[in-house]
Amino acid sequence: MSSPGFPHAVLFDHDGTLVDTEPLWDRAKQDLAAEHGRIWTPQDTDDTLGRPVAATIDRMRQIGVPLDDDEMFRAIFEHSVRVLEGTELTFIDGIGELLTELADAGVPAAIVTNASSALARHTAAAAPPGLVRTTVGTDDYARGVRPKPDPDAYLTAARRLGVDPARCVVVEDSPAGAAAGVAAGMPTVVVPGEKAVEPGPGLLHLRSHRELTLALLRSLDPQSPSSPFHPAQEARP
Repeated sequence: MSSPGFPHAVLFDHDGTLVDTEPLWDRAKQDLAAEHGRIWTPQDTDDTLGRPVAATIDRMRQIGVPLDDDEMFRAIFEHSVRVLEGTELTFIDGIGELLTELADAGVPAAIVTNASSALARHTAAAAPPGLVRTTVGTDDYARGVRPKPDPDAYLTAARRLGVDPARCVVVEDSPAGAAAGVAAGMPTVVVPGEKAVEPGPGLLHLRSHRELTLALLRSLDPQSPSSPFHPAQEARP
């Protein structure tokens, strides 16, 4: 049974959830490393996937890129913007339809990412007008907001939207992001991503982004006995 008043907001991860910018982000890191005579490998990508930008900075330093933290951050940002500007943005199959449903229903959204705030704002601008009302990303982490897997990023988004965190839904594709959503006390929907997210309390796994619909999200209200997030349902073995 669905709840028309739920959710009060939907908080989306960015890369791999809304848009497939992971390859673009990866290319930016490859270009930066090559600029300094170094190689960014697939293993480097795998080890830093879904983690804060600080993890990328640390790995860049490990492979020999001779920049300090501020220089490295600026270089990563500049390379990512350069790659993004030359690429047409498209939402992952099923996401565009969901965003339209949310906009038509007046359900606000946010983008919460461990990556560049500029990338998040670029994606927000491609969504239906007025839908994405706030973004949380690297600009906020520089001001003291703690990135995923800490819940602070999602709690910050809910606070900016003026909604109860427990009445939000998080949509994620990575272990760090899913952990952040659960720790924030928000029902968390997991879509397929580069790294598998282990099943656990507070999570609902989908087989495809196309399964994401407003009707599905409404059915997740933890106050509804039929919801998989209702305490009685979660207590089942």
